[in-house]
Amino acid sequence: MAVDSSYPTSFILPDLLSHCNYPLIYHPDGDEIAKQSVKWLESNCPDLSAKGRHALHGLKAGELTAFCYNNTTPDRLRIAADFLTYLFHLDDISDGMMTRETDGLSDVVMNALWFNDRYMPTNAHGKEQPAEELNPGKLARDFWTRCIADAGPGAQERFKEAFERFFESVNIQARARDAGVVSDFESYIDLRRDNSGCKPCFALIEYTLDIDLPNCVVEHHIFQELNRWANDLVAWSNDIFSYQVEQACGDSLNMVAILIKYHGHTLQSAVDYVGDLCAQTIAGFQHDREQLPSWGSQIDEMVEKYVEGLQNWIVGSLHWSFQTQRYFGTNGAEVKRTRFVPLLPHEV
Repeated sequence: MAVDSSYPTSFILPDLLSHCNYPLIYHPDGDEIAKQSVKWLESNCPDLSAKGRHALHGLKAGELTAFCYNNTTPDRLRIAADFLTYLFHLDDISDGMMTRETDGLSDVVMNALWFNDRYMPTNAHGKEQPAEELNPGKLARDFWTRCIADAGPGAQERFKEAFERFFESVNIQARARDAGVVSDFESYIDLRRDNSGCKPCFALIEYTLDIDLPNCVVEHHIFQELNRWANDLVAWSNDIFSYQVEQACGDSLNMVAILIKYHGHTLQSAVDYVGDLCAQTIAGFQHDREQLPSWGSQIDEMVEKYVEGLQNWIVGSLHWSFQTQRYFGTNGAEVKRTRFVPLLPHEV
């Protein structure tokens, strides 16, 4: 079969790391905690396939946790690592699900968060749950029960609200997949801010730092902008890093793919455009952090720690993306050095 020579076979990554001058810090207990989290998920997912187990070990979600929550206690780091490992697991099992299936997954997981002390299956018409709790619910209950033992009430509510919005966005994504619809650019941005999974992860910053921010801070527009900047950086850079894998399996829910489809971009110009957006997010984050008002020394100290946690997510996620095998296989270090990404062949 002839190969279409006009179709790109590679692209060059934007130099995202040069725009991010924040220090990269790794938790001293990160490696050991990462191993424990992998073991936790494996032992609680007996039906995980050999391919799934291999991907789990190459994922290195615990290492991402060690970059992003680098100044917490080992116990709290472990709970954060379990959640991130679980979150990626949910992302994998929800890919390709039909709308009804993602609805069911959402109900099972949120049931565990709202009724953490016992399983309470719903009998509502069309949402009936089995008498035996499904595995995603059991994992959520295990993680959440340990977390709320010493998480502040505000942080708990923010986590549940953010996780619920994550599932709502996954359901929207499933409906679009069912209908064969590709989002326009603006709609995609709104959806991506929820399905990136960043918002519940940012709520865990409070937990890992043992703080509980007051509403006057959380509702302040500059504080919300800082969260948005960090979320956008993680989500949009991820769309660049994950593009080669997603294009191989025909997944069009990606900012790069949408720019190519709707805005006349080539692959390289689309990647460069998203890279420019990422650079703007870092600049916006730094500008707005300098505009934060004062709420008094005690609250200001908590806010400073939290914003540093967002900073750790920005720099940690960028570097981790070359460490995990999720995007570049075992070639992450080479891609980080050269920024050259050969495209994977399309899956049949």
